Amino acid sequence: MTQLSGRVAIVTGAGRGIGRSVARLLAARGASVVVNDLGAAVDGSGQDSGPAHDVVAEIGEAGGKAIANGADIADFTAAENLVTTAIEEFGRLDILVNVAGILRDRMVFNMTEQEWDDVIRVHLKGTFNTTKFASAHWRSLRDESAQNRIINFTSVSGLHGAPGQPNYAAAKMGIVGLTYSSARSLAKYGVTVNAISPGAATRMTDSMPGERRRIRPGADEWSPDNVAPIVAYLASERSGWITGRIIHSSGYEVSLYSNPEPVIRIIGTEPWEPDVLGEQVERAFGPTLRPPPGREG
Repeated sequence: MTQLSGRVAIVTGAGRGIGRSVARLLAARGASVVVNDLGAAVDGSGQDSGPAHDVVAEIGEAGGKAIANGADIADFTAAENLVTTAIEEFGRLDILVNVAGILRDRMVFNMTEQEWDDVIRVHLKGTFNTTKFASAHWRSLRDESAQNRIINFTSVSGLHGAPGQPNYAAAKMGIVGLTYSSARSLAKYGVTVNAISPGAATRMTDSMPGERRRIRPGADEWSPDNVAPIVAYLASERSGWITGRIIHSSGYEVSLYSNPEPVIRIIGTEPWEPDVLGEQVERAFGPTLRPPPGREG
């Protein structure tokens, strides 16, 4: 069963898109949800409390429990207050889902310092901020048998390298590293940490040029609602066996990514001479990395 009765969740970026779908499904499964959303535009500008309150109203109309929160999770103190609010309002915290994000797309040679900093701040620092304060709370409880969950969001833009999104790709791969590290450090406090790489039609994907979109046509299949079920499973007590992993969810497909590991090793018996090492690298790595003859172009 993936029922979440009695559990309390924070979902960031929950006013629209994937975050909204996640918040609604967690509430439908019985969780009490803190719907966090600053209400900014896709590029991070502006602020609007409406989307978070709208989602809370939808959850309430469906018989669920939720409160709205407009904290900027990229602000260290605001993130602390977000976690404190969940605990004070509902008496506990079991689940943290980090969805919030913005886009400032540009080729790396055209990108400004501000465009780089803004995206790193929201995605990577924001995920760190909420993780830091949620994990500090769980550490204070010192319960290795607990069923606490952190579910982060990464992206194929980082995993596969989107050329026009160097800031976003770097932030999303930073979240992967944070996921791996946190999974190892927090296991003793009853916390699992995983990352979702989603594919869905949202206002963020709508803002990309058509040739860079990875979302295929087909309205229902690419609804953000189809990303929410794997989050609900990871949020449940049933998922305690999986941690430190990346899961891709897109349309009706859910897939498990392999974690990085060496595929070829060259082991010497003494310090390498550069020319000798170069020959060995070409001999060992070349068959795997070079295109087959006749396909170099």
